[in-house]
Amino acid sequence: MSENANDTVRAIAAAKAIIDGRDPIAQRSEILVATEHTIAAVLITVMGDARLAAGMLNNGLVPGIEERLAYYGSKGGVA
Repeated sequence: MSENANDTVRAIAAAKAIIDGRDPIAQRSEILVATEHTIAAVLITVMGDARLAAGMLNNGLVPGIEERLAYYGSKGGVA
């Protein structure tokens, strides 16, 4: 399996772990808070500094997520 495919498998596993059986509509807020915690923890781990992590979030992660959402939207809106 390619690294890109492995990353997709990891992302799906992370999403399942964050959702953890909760109702994605009724418990959206709780799921998004857990997502924020996860992203912050990963950014601080890989960047080693909160200030650098914030920069990576704003300059790298947000644009990348926007591109992925646009791609999924162009394919019918469902991942």
